[in-house]
Amino acid sequence: MANNSETETLETRKIVEEDEESEEEEETVEDWGDWRDDDDEEEEDSESGFLCLFCDAKYSSCDAIFEHCRLSHHFDFHSTKTALGLDFYGSFKLINYVRSQVAENRCWSCRLTCQSNQDLQSHLHETVNFKDIQFFWGDDKYLKPFLQEDKLLYSFSDDDEGEDDYIASFDKEEVMKDLRQFEDICIDDENTVKKFGSETCSANENGKEVSSTSNGHLNIASSSGKAIINGLDTSGVGPYEEKANGKDSRVSLVNLAARDIKKVNESYFGSYSSFGIHREMISDKVRTDAYRQAILENPSCLKGAVVMDVGCGTGILSLFAAQAGASRVIAVEASEKMAAVATQIAKDNGLWRGRPQNEGNEQSTGVMEVVQCMVEEVGKSLQIQPHSVDVLVSEWMGYCLLYESMLSSVLFARDRWLKPGGAILPDTATMFVAGFGRGGTSLPFWDNVYGLNMSCIGKELVQDAARFPIVDIVADNDVVTNAVLLQTFDLATMKPDEVDFTASAELEPKLGGLESNSIKSNSTTWCYGVVLWFETGFTSRFCKEKPVVLSTSPYIPKTHWSQTIFTFREPIAMASGNFSTNKTAAIGTDTCPAGRIHLRVSIARASEHRSIDISMETTGIGSDGRKLSWPFCFFYI
Repeated sequence: MANNSETETLETRKIVEEDEESEEEEETVEDWGDWRDDDDEEEEDSESGFLCLFCDAKYSSCDAIFEHCRLSHHFDFHSTKTALGLDFYGSFKLINYVRSQVAENRCWSCRLTCQSNQDLQSHLHETVNFKDIQFFWGDDKYLKPFLQEDKLLYSFSDDDEGEDDYIASFDKEEVMKDLRQFEDICIDDENTVKKFGSETCSANENGKEVSSTSNGHLNIASSSGKAIINGLDTSGVGPYEEKANGKDSRVSLVNLAARDIKKVNESYFGSYSSFGIHREMISDKVRTDAYRQAILENPSCLKGAVVMDVGCGTGILSLFAAQAGASRVIAVEASEKMAAVATQIAKDNGLWRGRPQNEGNEQSTGVMEVVQCMVEEVGKSLQIQPHSVDVLVSEWMGYCLLYESMLSSVLFARDRWLKPGGAILPDTATMFVAGFGRGGTSLPFWDNVYGLNMSCIGKELVQDAARFPIVDIVADNDVVTNAVLLQTFDLATMKPDEVDFTASAELEPKLGGLESNSIKSNSTTWCYGVVLWFETGFTSRFCKEKPVVLSTSPYIPKTHWSQTIFTFREPIAMASGNFSTNKTAAIGTDTCPAGRIHLRVSIARASEHRSIDISMETTGIGSDGRKLSWPFCFFYI
């Protein structure tokens, strides 16, 4: 019996073991099946993860979707990014901008609005000039994802190379998380970063001197970088975790902003290495003659003086100062190439202040020396005592006077190097504003094109112009109101924070005739927007023999600064004197024109380095005292 029992027990064990092995095999097969199912689901998710910018097609990779956009929709993401030098944030904005335009059946490049998405697909075309369209997505609102779960935004830069080590492996999901929350970050000249209302942390790099150059007729919006940097309009931005080289490290968006500022600084100074922009400035007779007269025809100011030229470029102002009898001219230029060029020009003209090459050689008899650095760093590159300069000269003005914000560097040089009571040339700057009529827009051109009515284009262009400032020439006969002084700066005494200001102006219809191409009805003038310009003064305070005024007014020969145009969303009817009105009609209409337009203008340094924010409140005032305010306008230059 014992043997039989043992045999039965062994057989039972064998059966149990076989059953257990069979169950394990089944479980293993099920596990592998689950793995394959999960893998299939992941592949399906991957295949549906990237939605085309223009249609409903979905692809498994960024490369595939961008190739589809290039072949099917004439949108070459990589070429656009390269042509415009877009960084991560610029590319991020571009994607959101394109999605937002497609949602409105609008062409992303020419801005033509189509009746349907099908019409848009038929209309899409190659981009002719990238530079003309870059301003469209400059607004920081495009840092907010247009699609809430847009995986393309997480992955489009995965293949980018050449970034700084500390950013090469940053966590894009964390960046996306930060970009969904909007809060300003400030980086000031002292490398201090403030999160408004809360914590303060330090940045790694200086953010100074950045901008973009422009010329001709153009719209201007966001460019790149500056001396005060409120960088990203992001909220809840704080440090986030990153693993690099096997070690945990912390990188914040502030570091990314500083990296971008450094790159834009290099781009800004590099842009002034082009001889074309220097030829344009030197060829501006109004500009160059004003400086030449102020320097050469005021010996009591320049004779025997120590002169510092901030941002000397080719060195032309420094050369004028040397010709005027200055005892020493310190030409400061941040562009490495232009500093070398200015040095060579000084040598070629016998004005270079050189050093003896051999013991037997005498020092050059010239007075001009070139320092290659930003003016904030002159003390590191040159032995010079504080407050030892007699005359500070600079051509610092940008579009709308303050664009590029170089004024802060001039004020720094004044406070650091200029003697008490020393001269600053120019010493005043004044901004003016006036209203312009229909002739100041593109409408007249499109009204009659070889006998054909293309006014629909002009109307759309005017609508677009209401969103962005335009740098262009306004003819004097297209100015329809009086010109009003908006703000005056005294460069000898002003504080750096006085660059930001709010001012009011009241515009009245100009007497003595209407502008060309205006719409006129019952003595009504239509005001389509306002134009800003500036003047700088070399006043008798320092230029006693020959005071000079440099003006960019519509009433004098044009300069390379042109004027800056701000177009209203709708034109405002204006009339002067005694006139009957329809008291039930809205102010600013043909039947109830405004007698005056009240403007409240605020200009402040923007979050983007060397850019400015301009806000404008417009109120029409009728002859009976009734008022009507139009929507608040905000512009970013």
